[in-house]
Amino acid sequence: MSEQRKINAAILDDDREYRALLADFLNATEGFRCVGTYKDCDQAVKSIEVDLPDVLLLDIEMPVRSGIEALKIIKFHYPTVKVLMLTVYSDNEKIFQSLRAGAVGYLLKKSPKEKLLEAIRDAFEGGAPFSGEVAQKVLLYFQNPSGHADFSILSDRERQVLEDLVEGHGTKAIAERLFVSTHTVRFHLHNIYVKLHVNSRAEAIAKALKNRIG
Repeated sequence: MSEQRKINAAILDDDREYRALLADFLNATEGFRCVGTYKDCDQAVKSIEVDLPDVLLLDIEMPVRSGIEALKIIKFHYPTVKVLMLTVYSDNEKIFQSLRAGAVGYLLKKSPKEKLLEAIRDAFEGGAPFSGEVAQKVLLYFQNPSGHADFSILSDRERQVLEDLVEGHGTKAIAERLFVSTHTVRFHLHNIYVKLHVNSRAEAIAKALKNRIG
């Protein structure tokens, strides 16, 4: 990333030691910078305007306000900030609520550090990063025997992109799998959203999984 600016990340987590360790890791990694660490939602809301993170790493289980409540408040005040859930919890309801509240991705804290960096970069570039385990849980959660959307309006390549998205692949990974540029993947995603009448990757994933494409 020598020709690109660093990705500015911030951390919202009530565990002070974890915040410090993760911040040190990001600052020691080429291409990344931790611009802020927050112990609670109120501190985050006050500081994000000054810190200007590209991606916010957000824990779910916190005192006073849960991460999902914090997510809704932060997205209300700062709709352009990409929020990536980073938590130990992988139960279906928390994943679903996070997607509905505007998270661009969901990663487990036990994920390797390399996966975390990849997820942050993917979120920054407009992707929807999910760990493999979470992607499988999302699939099971949204499966519904009733109702079926008309995915025949999608081109073969658009269906391919959407299926890869459902499986948890981010924009960069999809581009590599299909041997196209990330710009081309984003172009296909835009067309998918228009055709399916959805406004975000989270809604597209939810709609596709609910109706079991493929």
